[in-house]
Amino acid sequence: MAPLWMLCASFLFAAMGACVKLASSLYSTSEIVMYRGFIGSLMLLPMIRLQGGSFKTAFPKEHLWRSVVGVVSLWLWFYAIAKLPLATAVTLNYMAPIWLATYMFFIGWWRGRGLPEWPLALAIAMSFVGVTLVLRPAVETHEWVGGFVAIASSVIAAMAYMQVRRLGQMGEPEYRVVFYFSVTMGFAGLVGSLLGNGMSTFRPQSWHGMALLLGIAASGLLAQIAMTRAYRIGKVLVVANLQYMGIIFSSLWGMILWGDVFDWHVWLGMGVILASGIAATFYNTTRTARGAVVKETDPIVSE
Repeated sequence: MAPLWMLCASFLFAAMGACVKLASSLYSTSEIVMYRGFIGSLMLLPMIRLQGGSFKTAFPKEHLWRSVVGVVSLWLWFYAIAKLPLATAVTLNYMAPIWLATYMFFIGWWRGRGLPEWPLALAIAMSFVGVTLVLRPAVETHEWVGGFVAIASSVIAAMAYMQVRRLGQMGEPEYRVVFYFSVTMGFAGLVGSLLGNGMSTFRPQSWHGMALLLGIAASGLLAQIAMTRAYRIGKVLVVANLQYMGIIFSSLWGMILWGDVFDWHVWLGMGVILASGIAATFYNTTRTARGAVVKETDPIVSE
């Protein structure tokens, strides 16, 4: 049952990306971030209350840091989605586990913790080969800015994932981490929207625009719930690897909605990144300290 929950989550996250790309023709990135945060918070609030959850935390600084880096990462990713084919933006964003593995690899090597795991080093190196293949069309069409923004998003996402894991080890429940992240996202998007658009940020909405914004918030929230459920009842390694189905789903959304067509080298690059990500996920999982709260607050669940 856990694999089905994870497949559902991957599909919904890809659907969220599709809604973001569609909404980017109507709203600025700041506005999408704002509505994603506020609508998501309002949807979470009654769910948390019905479950008897508490918003009081003993770690406000840790939540603030996690929320800030998470919002920056999401902001950059939404921008990249607007500029790139959906599958390309999603693939590059899924490099976060590879950055985590790279960090852990070099820390272990620097501290002299045994022999370097050269198979992992090869997987990390191959992932950058995959990035080169995926980015080639973006560079040729002068969309390289969106590509590098997507990569920057994945680097910052890795920082956010590490903070989520730390909060989980401190005993913070997942709903509290997601709620504070959503609230911070809403206010950050509001500030960005006011600075960019002024009071025109609150212009009258269309039914089409409101449907897209609701779709972004609902699909993102439901995906979080499904993913959290998958981690709680399934084997971490199996569930974590199934997240990469999001690349396939995003490719399908792109072909259906925008008629995206990729050359063989792009598909090869996606496959290389996917395989490298699976290897990195295996490394991250096996290296997690015994006793750490992985199933309920694995970093991948955070977004």
